[in-house]
Parts: sequence; C-alpha cells; structure tokens
Amino acid sequence: MKKLVINNIKKPFDAPDDDFLSEAKLKVKRAGMNSRDFSFRLYKRSIDARKRDAIVCVCSVLAESESNISIPLERLQKYGISEAANDDLEILKGSKRLNSRPVVVGLGPAGIFCALLLAENGYAPIVLERGSCVAERTKTVEAFYRGEGLDVNTNIQFGAGGAGTFSDGKLVTRISDEKCSYVLRRLHEFGAPDEILYKAKPHIGTDILRDVVERAAARIVECGGEIRYNTRLTSLSGLRAETTDGSIDCGAIVLALGHSARDTYKMLLEQGFVIEPKPFSVGVRIEHLQADIDKALFGKYAGHPKLGRGEYTLSDTTGERGVYTFCMCPGGEVVAAASEEGGVVVNGMSRFKRDGKNANSAVAVSVKTEDYGGSVMGAIEFQRNLERAAFRAGGENYNVPIQTFGDFIEDKAISEPKRIMPTYMGGGKFKIAELGALFPRFVTRELKSGIMGFERKIEGFSARDAVLSGFETRTSAPLRILRGEDMCAIGREGVYPCGEGAGYAGGITSAAVDGIKTALAIMAKYAPIE
Repeated sequence: MKKLVINNIKKPFDAPDDDFLSEAKLKVKRAGMNSRDFSFRLYKRSIDARKRDAIVCVCSVLAESESNISIPLERLQKYGISEAANDDLEILKGSKRLNSRPVVVGLGPAGIFCALLLAENGYAPIVLERGSCVAERTKTVEAFYRGEGLDVNTNIQFGAGGAGTFSDGKLVTRISDEKCSYVLRRLHEFGAPDEILYKAKPHIGTDILRDVVERAAARIVECGGEIRYNTRLTSLSGLRAETTDGSIDCGAIVLALGHSARDTYKMLLEQGFVIEPKPFSVGVRIEHLQADIDKALFGKYAGHPKLGRGEYTLSDTTGERGVYTFCMCPGGEVVAAASEEGGVVVNGMSRFKRDGKNANSAVAVSVKTEDYGGSVMGAIEFQRNLERAAFRAGGENYNVPIQTFGDFIEDKAISEPKRIMPTYMGGGKFKIAELGALFPRFVTRELKSGIMGFERKIEGFSARDAVLSGFETRTSAPLRILRGEDMCAIGREGVYPCGEGAGYAGGITSAAVDGIKTALAIMAKYAPIE
C-alpha cells in the first residue's frame, strides 16, 4: 500500500475537516497523481495560537492507495508531500532455547508493551506486578483518599498501568521513533479515543486509560502470558528471582520497574548492578483557574469547542538552572502520589473531557548530581527528604502543604486560598505552609524566577492567588541501570533494564517504545516457548 502525508495545511481553527481533505486532494492532483486512487484522513492536527486574533489549525493528511504509484521524491516534496513512516515492527526470532519462561517485572507502559509483544509471538511471559489490578487499585487509592491509610505496594505509583494510570494519559514524546505510531495504534485498539491517532498533543485521560490498561492486560493473558499481581521482586540471583510469592526461574528477566521502586533499586545496588546517578528535577504543582489559562492563550475565542482546553509547555533558562513546566493537566486535579509512609508527593491527573475547574502543572527545577553527593542513594535521599518535609508541613496525615504564589514570593504563609481552591485529594485536605523554607535555596530561588518569567509567555501565570502544592519529586528516575548494546544489564546476560524506571524513558510513549525494543531484543536472541 502506498502511504503519503500531505503536510502543513493551514486553515482557520474552526474550519471543517473537509476543507483540509479537499486541499490535500488538490495537492495530490498537482503532484501528478489521481486523487481518486487514494483514500484520505486526518493524520496530525495542531493549533497555532501564537496570534490570538488569528488562531489557525495546522493539519497533515494521510493519503492511502492500493495502486502501485511511483512519483519522484523531489516532486512530492515540492508540494509538501512525503512518504508516511512504516510503523510495522520487524520481528526476528532467534534460535537459542529459553530454559524457562521470560519474566517481566512491572506492568507499567514499558512492561505492558514488552509482555504484549512477547505473548503475541509465542514467548508466554510471566509478569510480576507488586501492586494490584486496575479495579482493586482504584478501590485502594479511593480508600487512601478517605484516610484509611497508605498501601505502599498499591497506590498511585504502583499497580497495573504504572503511574500513568492515574494521570492525564499524555502521549506526547520528544523521541523520534517510528515505533511511537505503533504504540498509538495499539492503544487505540484497546479503546483509546480516535483522536490520539491525529492530534499533535494526544491524551487519553485517566478514566479511559484504566479500561485501556485492563484490555491490554487481558490480551497478554489471552495470548499465553500470565500476570501475577501483588507480587514484588525481592532478590535476583542470576536468572532466579525471589519474590513475595516464592522463587521463579527466568529464561530472561525484564526490569521494567517504574521510577519509584526505591527498595528494588537498593536491592540491585547491593547485588552489584552497575547503576549511575543522573540529574532529575523537583518542584511544586501550580494551580490556576482553567478559564484564566484559556483566556490568556485564546483571547476572545476562549471556550470555543474547536479549541478545547488551553494547555502549555514552558521553560526558562535565564537563571543558573533550567526551570520548566511538566505534565500539564488542563481541567484536572492534583493527586496524592505517595508510595512510602511518611512522605507527601504530588502529581497531576485529568479525565478525557478535561472538564475540571482548575488547570495544574508541575513547575520543576533541575537538580545536578553534585547537589546530592553524586551517589545513587544520595539521589533517592534527596527526593525522600523533601517528601518527608512536605509530610511534616502538611500535618503528618498526608494532607498537602500549600502556599499562594504571592506569599511564596514574599516568604510568608498567611493567605488562605479563595478564588483558586486546591484540588488535592478531592479538595480540602491541605495546610498553609512556607514551601520555600523547605526547599534547598537554589530550588526556591529558581522557582520564583521561573514562575515570574512564565508571566511573559502566559498572562496571569504569576497571579498572586495561584496555588502551589508540594512536592513534585517523581518527575523521572534519578538513576540509570546501565545496559549494553544487546539491551542487557552490564555483566548480566539475560537481564534487561527497561523503561522509565531504568533511566531510558520519560513518559508513557517513550517507556512503551523502550518496552518494544526490549521485547524485540529478546525475540531476536531466543526461540519461542515450545
């Protein structure tokens, strides 16, 4: 099949889809092809709101044909046409016999896609997930919100789907890999909305993502895989895994741990794995009224259904360190993402409709290896100390410490939120605190400078009544489990560090891609299970 992409078609933001398709057909005709030989559909869609009085929609269109059409590349490029990337996976299967079934540790995006490919190709993987399935996980998180205590194995970090299950389900990634399209296609097969296939900034929403995760897990089992929930890896000796549910001999083992598996990190360090610390970021969640963000971005067109909820990605490099926004959740809420007793962690979540009153985003400051002594455990303790400080400041009951930005700038903590109300744990579970006094000085300094700088890009970003919640400490893994070109951990044949928790991804899509690469590496070496 011939697949072409007609790029960079610009129309007013409220133009109907047929206008974009018509222009794509015209470009195909001008390039010397018969448009009747093709079927057309939207391929990518984005909004350019840099000029608020002249907001435009920028689309690319996919044209597909069963005919054998040959047009010189130079002619296609003249009319803004390119050949579509092929997202089909090239699967090679090796001949080496597996002594036992492969084991995948973790059922986040990396673990799901790795196990899915292995299962669909005859490798019958066993998946170990320290948390519970989606349904039980949801009940456990709801119980935590009601004050019934934190489960350190099943929470917003751990359980089926990983941390992404309780998030906005954003699929935007900075990596350029054809496997990204494969990830989107498979997520769509499992029930993600149609728009993830063409929106430039696709998201699923936590409400839909939970069902997607359940269907993906069911597919793994349907194809011969096995998922053992509430089973934590406790030790690894060669290819023999000790777990809370007994010993398992592994033909190969994939460490798709997630970025919060600190006890597992400690175990791997003690067993001599080559692990290096790396820079990461810490900061706060900032909440504004979504209506204010919409107005700042879209002006008089704010609220138009064709524009949706306003979202942003901001960075400021004028200070000594980088300050940036991360995981912005339009119409969302701040969630309690603790996974250790005695610590408070915040993250962001929104549902598919993004119809909440507030917008929230992490505002994070870069932390260098020298800030925490250059050791892996030093990195973890840096994060943990902030989480414990937030726990104490919130009242030692998992309530969140908050501060208005006006008070944060003036180093005081007296203003109660009024116009913008915190959404953490459904609202009401907060305590006024001086957040800046809890951070290292460089973090406080850079947060103040960065948020003030973002005001130049979004009017009202530094509003005095914007609400800051602390602390955002799990933006990424603070370490990397080193692996070689064969994807195996250094000096550990058959052990495959994978995904965000191993330090090789940052978000749902890139973690899923790394899971795919890991599965392909395993299949290229080993034969399927007989």
